[in-house]
Amino acid sequence: MDIYKSVLRPIIFSGVQPDPEWWHHQTMQVLSWLDRGGDRFPTGAIASQLTRAYCIEDSRLSVDLWGVSFPNPLGLAAGFDKNGVASRVWSRLGFGFAELGTVTLHAQPGNPRPRMFRLPDDRAALNRMGFNNGGAEALSRRLQGAREPGDRPFPIPIGINLGKSKITPLDEAPQDYLASFRLLKDLGDYFVVNVSSPNTPGLRSLQEGSQLAGIFDALQQENRGQKPILVKIAPDLEWEAIAEAIAVARRYDLAGAIATNTTIRRDGLVTEMLNLTGNPVREEAGGLSGAPLRARSTEIIRFIWQQTEGNFPIVGIGGIFSAEDAWEKITAGASLLEVYTGLIYEGPAMVRRILEGLLEKLDAEGLSHLSQAVGIANQA
Repeated sequence: MDIYKSVLRPIIFSGVQPDPEWWHHQTMQVLSWLDRGGDRFPTGAIASQLTRAYCIEDSRLSVDLWGVSFPNPLGLAAGFDKNGVASRVWSRLGFGFAELGTVTLHAQPGNPRPRMFRLPDDRAALNRMGFNNGGAEALSRRLQGAREPGDRPFPIPIGINLGKSKITPLDEAPQDYLASFRLLKDLGDYFVVNVSSPNTPGLRSLQEGSQLAGIFDALQQENRGQKPILVKIAPDLEWEAIAEAIAVARRYDLAGAIATNTTIRRDGLVTEMLNLTGNPVREEAGGLSGAPLRARSTEIIRFIWQQTEGNFPIVGIGGIFSAEDAWEKITAGASLLEVYTGLIYEGPAMVRRILEGLLEKLDAEGLSHLSQAVGIANQA
C-alpha cells in the first residue's frame, strides 16, 4: 500500500490546513531531523527502512556526466530543499542526485504569504516564493558540517542552484552570482545559474544574450573548468531567444542546460479560482509547474538537443509524474531529470515507480543502458 497516496495526501489536500507552504515546512522539519540524526537510533533505523522501501540499484540506470557519477537519472529539483537541511536524506528516498537552493548571496525572506498554491484539478502548483533562503554563507556552513568522510562528501551528487539577490541591482548581477559561487564552489558537484524564475523582479531579463555573457564570464574566470556550470531557462522564451541563450552558454563552455523553469502562462487550466486568495488564477502572479508544463518543457528539450546535435547535456524538468513522462523527456534528449510537483502529488514512492518503469522501457526497446535512449525520438 502507498501510505502517502492513501493516507497522507488526502489529509494534506483536505483543506484542514490550506496553506501548502505550512505542509512543506513540516516535511522539511522531519527530513532535517533525519539528516541531523544520521545513523543514531531512531533516525538510523528509519533511514534504513526508507532505503529498503524506496531505493533501487541497477547499473543500467547510471549516468556519467562532467566527471560526475549519478546512480540514476532522477533528481530532486531546486526549490524543495532551499537551505540544504536534508542533503544526506534524499538518497534514502531513491534519488540519484539533489539540487539545493535556489540560494542567493544575501539571506532574504522572499515574497509575502500566501505564496504557494496547489491546483489539484490540473496536477499543478503555483508559486511566487521569491528565492526565500538563508543565504550562501549559511548554506556553505551547513554543507561543510554535513560532509561525510571519504572520497564522496555526500551519498549522491549535490547540485547548487544560484540566484540573484533581490537587493542587488541587475547591472551588478555578475558580481552577486560570483560571490555566491566563491562561497560554495568546493561543496557542489555542479552549479546552476538561475536567471529564469518569474518571482524576482527583472530576473528574466538576464536571459538576454549580453546579460548572460557577463554572468558566465565572471563565473568561468573564477571556475577555470573545475565545476560543471549549467543555465536554467524559462519555458516562455521564443525559439530565437532559447537558441541565443544556448549559443552564449556554449561560447562560455557551460556544461549544459536545465529545461525548464516554471511558466507564467495560464493556458488551458481547469482551475479558475485559488481558494487560498479567492482570486482568479489568471490574476495571480507566480510560476506554474506540474502537468501543464510537460509538453512545453519536452518541446524545448527536443529543440536544444537538435540545435546542439546532442552535444550539450540537458536536465529535463516539467510535468514528470510517471515513467512515461520520464521516458518522453529522455528520448527527446534529456540525460538527467528532476522532479518537484510530481513529488507533491505522487509522494516518495514515485521515484522507485519511475525508475522501475524506465527499466521496463529499456527491456521493451531492447536497450542495455539508459544512455542509449537519450535523444532517440529525434533520430526516427
